[in-house]
Amino acid sequence: MTDKSTSARDVARRVLEIESAAIHGLLEQLDESFDRTVDLIRSSQGRVICTGMGKSGLVMRKVAATLSSTGTPSFFLHPAEAVHGDLGVVTGDDVVLAASFSGRTEELLRLAEVLERLSIPMVVLTGDRRSPLAVLADLHLPMAISQEACPLNLAPTASTTALLALGDALAMALLESRGFTPEDFAKLHPGGQLGRSLLTVEKLMRVGEKIPSVARDTAMSEVIYEMSSKGLGVTAVVDGEELIGVISDGDLRRLMEKNTPLLQQRAAECMHSDPKTIAPAQLGTAALKMMEDHRITSLFVTTEDGRLTGIVHIHDLWGLELF
Repeated sequence: MTDKSTSARDVARRVLEIESAAIHGLLEQLDESFDRTVDLIRSSQGRVICTGMGKSGLVMRKVAATLSSTGTPSFFLHPAEAVHGDLGVVTGDDVVLAASFSGRTEELLRLAEVLERLSIPMVVLTGDRRSPLAVLADLHLPMAISQEACPLNLAPTASTTALLALGDALAMALLESRGFTPEDFAKLHPGGQLGRSLLTVEKLMRVGEKIPSVARDTAMSEVIYEMSSKGLGVTAVVDGEELIGVISDGDLRRLMEKNTPLLQQRAAECMHSDPKTIAPAQLGTAALKMMEDHRITSLFVTTEDGRLTGIVHIHDLWGLELF
């Protein structure tokens, strides 16, 4: 028991130290079974069925969610309900990922026996490689710990932290092996702040009449009107559909400081011909970073052959967070 004189922060430090040690201890336990688990899941044509009882079950729900969101279809199946009819959702192409720190959870042992008869592969995460569940498994991922963070050494704490970390490690190994990209991630996270941060430039850009644009021989009086009416402080200079240059408010100020007879000029004479551009398939966060790096507020969006398709302004990117 904790002494009454022990402060809350002392308890917190002790818990964090024990749980940190539990995660660090997983490094020495990683073996070829981890690689084989990744290969097994990668080669399967089905889903990963995560299961576990009690606190382990709660963690496995999160593991299933992480797997699904990073390109490995997965869902959680309650082991007690599985042996009472819900096993029908499992197919012969699936892989079962089961967690039990003791390796002796009755509901999982019953499920393992059924899976063995059905020839459905099962990977077990336990703290005891000699446990009945580990023996029944096709593959065993060890997660032994020296102690729980609970002062009574009873409540699942360090063990569930280790389980969570090992589940994350498996999900990230699968993500890497699949070549999962930010664009893939964006497709699976369309909602909320995260979803917005993963939107492509194509979804954020202004198009059509909203693009400030003039021809190369446009008089500067009309150029200034175009810039003012579109309100973005910049205009594209185009030759047909091809972007050949840009004129910004800053360019106008510099020309005026040089006493250039501005209204007697044409757009092609005042533009700078090496504008910063971005492709429509790039993420909005990439556009935001480019603007910050070059201290600009707008980017024209072009195709590989230089055709102007849109413009994205820094105001269009408010709320995005750089990774």
